[in-house]
Amino acid sequence: MATSRYWIVSLPVQNSATTLWNRLRESISKNSFDTPLYRFNTPDLRVGTLDSLLALSDDLAKSNTFIEGVTHKIRRQIEELEKASGVEVGALTVDGVPVDSYLTRFVWDEGKYPTMSPLREIVDTIHVQVAKIEDDMKVRAAEYSNIRSQLNAINRKQSGSLAVRDLSNLVKPEDIVSSEHLVTLLAVVPKYSQKDWLSSYETLTTFVVPRSTKKLHEDNEYALYTVTLFRKVADNFRNNAREKGFQIREFEYSPEAQESRKQEFEKLMQDQDSKRSSLLQWCYASYGEVFISWMHFSAVRVFAESILRYGLPPSFLSVVLAPSAKSEKKVRSILEDLCGNVNSSYWKSEDDVGVVGMGGEAEAYPYVSFTLNLV
Repeated sequence: MATSRYWIVSLPVQNSATTLWNRLRESISKNSFDTPLYRFNTPDLRVGTLDSLLALSDDLAKSNTFIEGVTHKIRRQIEELEKASGVEVGALTVDGVPVDSYLTRFVWDEGKYPTMSPLREIVDTIHVQVAKIEDDMKVRAAEYSNIRSQLNAINRKQSGSLAVRDLSNLVKPEDIVSSEHLVTLLAVVPKYSQKDWLSSYETLTTFVVPRSTKKLHEDNEYALYTVTLFRKVADNFRNNAREKGFQIREFEYSPEAQESRKQEFEKLMQDQDSKRSSLLQWCYASYGEVFISWMHFSAVRVFAESILRYGLPPSFLSVVLAPSAKSEKKVRSILEDLCGNVNSSYWKSEDDVGVVGMGGEAEAYPYVSFTLNLV
């Protein structure tokens, strides 16, 4: 995405919107030619009463924060999923067009949001739709996360130290003796204690088969040994081994259990892949939906703020700009000049920041302005 930060601005129209638009274009191309500029198509919406507009204005900034937050959540989820699949993140699109194109060529969808509906109704409809998508995402992300946790637990068992990891794939049938009288135990011996183990295991209890120990595996901390002895002394051997710092791991050789564990792991891997790809598809589609809602919401916002700022009948020009950080100040002064003297001295304060604007958080300028952060 070329630009991720946009301003939506509305300027009061003195004579004609076309004249104002031409003056703005001329001024931008002369003084800040690297600033992309587009008209933002705000439809004629129902104004309602001043009280209802003021009440709505208080909620608009809060709702905007919420809707913007959901678009960012979905975008981050997409990035995470793409990273997990090792895929390059694709460009986000809305109705098949790049996100920034949708914004800069925005057209109100009358079928989805009839312009005759009260503003509050349009805003509430948008809010409910976005909240539903957010809830849906929480459920889907939790399902995916749950499968990942199960896989991580299995991987930890496979890759942990010999003291905790699953031993079934390290032990072969021929390593184990299991009869009415004899049993093979598996001992986890600290690496530095291997000499001690070899010299003492036969004497940890009576009835240990001499020279029956065999090293099966070694990791950074431990070595895994077998030892064969009479069943009746196994508990005694365990206790004496523990006192010397050797851990006897409970283990029963079962090819069936090993096979079922392997199948469970493979099934989880398949589940993870299918959940990931369906969550990813859902995120791409839902990002588009939320973005469409957000742009319609922004159109309501610019309309409501413009009426409150410039009065009736609606007569304003709304535009989208994407100034670079270094041109921001210049663009602000171009916009201010084009406002003529509408409340100009009232909005301007000594430090050039002005009083708090409408909608609680809208920036304070002699014109309506708010920032959209697409990323």
